[in-house]
Amino acid sequence: MEKLLQIHNLTKVFGEGTINEKVALKDISLDVESGEFITIIGNNGAGKSTLLNCISGVFPIDAGSIIINGKDCTREPEHKRAKHIGRVFQDPLKGTAFDMTIEENLAIAAVKNKSRGLQKGITKADRMMFREQLATLEMGLEDKMTQKVKLLSGGQRQALTLFMAVIAQPSVLLLDEHTAALDPSAAAKVLQLTESFSQRDNMCTMMITHNMKDALAYGNRTLLMQNGRIAMDIRGEERAQMTVEKLVEKFKIDNDRMLL
Repeated sequence: MEKLLQIHNLTKVFGEGTINEKVALKDISLDVESGEFITIIGNNGAGKSTLLNCISGVFPIDAGSIIINGKDCTREPEHKRAKHIGRVFQDPLKGTAFDMTIEENLAIAAVKNKSRGLQKGITKADRMMFREQLATLEMGLEDKMTQKVKLLSGGQRQALTLFMAVIAQPSVLLLDEHTAALDPSAAAKVLQLTESFSQRDNMCTMMITHNMKDALAYGNRTLLMQNGRIAMDIRGEERAQMTVEKLVEKFKIDNDRMLL
């Protein structure tokens, strides 16, 4: 299998040399192959979001390297890495232009990896493609393409944001608690779509969640982060046999939110 993401000895320190110095990530190494869907769990402050922010280039790292699709991106700024990376955040209000229509948002996302310059308007072929692909979400968005995004429900908007994140076929998909703000029904739908897109496009998918049940139900690999390190990396038969109760007992995770 092809290694889409390689992280070697990654370290991130905030406020280095000050009284508030915090080592957020400590010497993390991780190889992720195409098609792998990793769920990431851990207490608040464990380094989960920091890891995703370092991969995407939001935070510069203090040591180590990040290789995406065989290219060393360690010193590349966020906007240059964006062509390889799709992201979805917890807040459904992020990731879309709220005062633009669904088709306008999709048109922007679809040309993300193309060279800048004058872009043609939305063509009839574009609209047909958007409509066909939106229909696969089974949320009726294909009949609302000229509706402004701000009128959508949280679940519809997050599904659209997820769709926009993968429309340009990134190598890596980073999800930071992207269902936490949704009601259970909408969250289940977005998680179903997440797994479907991950399998369809053979991406490297990394999903932070505080829901341990979801962490074991989705994807094929689970990381537990503690104090800026990867304390556990389970996959294969070990993961198939893992339960929430075993996870809590083994690692003594004291976080009531993770038991929901």
